[in-house]
Amino acid sequence: MFSTNAIASASLCFSDSEPALFSLKNVPELILYSHLPAAIIATLLAIFLLFKGWKKLPNITLSLSLFFFAYWVYANVLIWGTHRSDIIMWHWSLQILFEPLVYIGIFYLLSVFFLKKDVPFLAKVIFGVLYLPLVVGAPTIFTLSGFDLVNCIPFEAFFGYYAYFLEAISLLGIFYLTIWRSRFINDFNERKGVFYLGIGSIFFLLTFGMGNLFGSLTGEWVKSQFGLLGMPIFATLLAYSIVRFKAFDIKLIGAQALVAALVVLIGSQFFFIKTTINFVLTGITFVLSIGFGWMLIRSVQQEVLRKEELQKISDSLALTNERLKELDNAKSEFISIASHQLRTPLTATKGYVSLLLEGSYGKVQPTIQDVLNKVYTINNRLIQLVENLLNVSRIEAGRIQYNFELTHLETLVAELVDTFAFTAKNKNLALTFNFPKQAFPKLTVDPNKIKEVVSNLIDNAIKYTAAGGVSVSVEASGAAMRIIVSDTGIGIRPDDKVKLFEKFTRTKETSNMFVSGSGLGLYIGKNFVEAHGGKIWAESDGAGKGSRFIIELPFLNPNVKVGISEKASTLGR
Repeated sequence: MFSTNAIASASLCFSDSEPALFSLKNVPELILYSHLPAAIIATLLAIFLLFKGWKKLPNITLSLSLFFFAYWVYANVLIWGTHRSDIIMWHWSLQILFEPLVYIGIFYLLSVFFLKKDVPFLAKVIFGVLYLPLVVGAPTIFTLSGFDLVNCIPFEAFFGYYAYFLEAISLLGIFYLTIWRSRFINDFNERKGVFYLGIGSIFFLLTFGMGNLFGSLTGEWVKSQFGLLGMPIFATLLAYSIVRFKAFDIKLIGAQALVAALVVLIGSQFFFIKTTINFVLTGITFVLSIGFGWMLIRSVQQEVLRKEELQKISDSLALTNERLKELDNAKSEFISIASHQLRTPLTATKGYVSLLLEGSYGKVQPTIQDVLNKVYTINNRLIQLVENLLNVSRIEAGRIQYNFELTHLETLVAELVDTFAFTAKNKNLALTFNFPKQAFPKLTVDPNKIKEVVSNLIDNAIKYTAAGGVSVSVEASGAAMRIIVSDTGIGIRPDDKVKLFEKFTRTKETSNMFVSGSGLGLYIGKNFVEAHGGKIWAESDGAGKGSRFIIELPFLNPNVKVGISEKASTLGR
């Protein structure tokens, strides 16, 4: 109950002959235009927040703050529209009581949102103790000391100004939270979300509070109501933060709030219409805004659902990709370990078979020697497979070592051609080497790696050529040297060229020939050549029309130097 001194026994404050409980005619147009849109927007936002997440603490906190603000605005309209001093005194004191709760509530909301957790209990106790004097003093003369019957407004006392003190503390807390929290957020989008929400809250509370303080100090209460114009800006930034940065985990609230604000602003024009034509035009605009607003909300809803589905798919793919990487690493590690374990017994087997064939353990019968030759050949294939697997695991782990030397490529290639002469002759194939007519300068290469690549190309050319021959040449091409291996074999289909240098890839034609192979040679060769700053590719006119494999190595490569290196060149990639 109010003190009798506070009410001052004045029951009437009027300009007409009889007091009226409430009359819209007494409310200035500026008050209606500034108050009603702000109050309706705040009410709709609060309802939306509760409807979309009534069990979530940030939603409840912001909703209560908006409801307190909406009451303050509705009560202010009532105060302007009545001449009853008891009604004015009652609602004025409640405004003083509830106004700081708007600030404290938003400060609490941003604390929870920014810190991702509830505020400490001690902070709640401190604000509770600071707020308690207002609760105790609201119905006393220490809040409203009297009533001005001339201007129809109460006289504010100590607690009326103490409320501004609580608001200032809350406002400073919001400002500190916004600046402090932004410094510790690495994610750019999250930092923007904190900034927009914090700045929107500060602007809204600052314009609201400064307007009230201006009215208290000057008595110019009509002019002070411009402060409520901060509410639509706050609603816009809040809606933008919700949709763009998923604040409060609420879907569509931003679009709904913006449409609601538009409808409210257009609907508020009905209070100022004085002609029929304006009423009709405003009515048509009002209906159209509702219709198009509903269409906008539906489209935003569909867009949000699509984005959520895409985000789920993206997250699932990211997890799957990580899992595949782990499996690929595990596979490479297994291959590396298994290959090391296999290479030792295979090498030992090769040694013992060689000794048997050489007669180190006595003369071997021709029939047994033929079997040993087959064992030796098969063992060599296994050793080559193991070596390829080891090379793949080293390449993927970045553990390939290169020993670069100055080397004459034409001499290196000529030696390789000689080693395959016997193999080609057994298949009745012509194997030729087109020795260059002029000497080329030495290139800085790892001769063993280049030998392995060229050897694999010549071996493949012989394996996959049934008739005709294989031609190998070395030639200059601009600032690079080329090694070209041509054959008259099975050729390459256009769709096979794309995946020819991938791991474990064999074309359909090679599989049909029942020729052994792992599909790793070209993959390894491509990595070795690119490590030299060069490139390798295949050319063919189609299946059955032969093929050409070309290795291109630069004459000068600043990324490759003589010596041992574990770092691949990036030139030419």
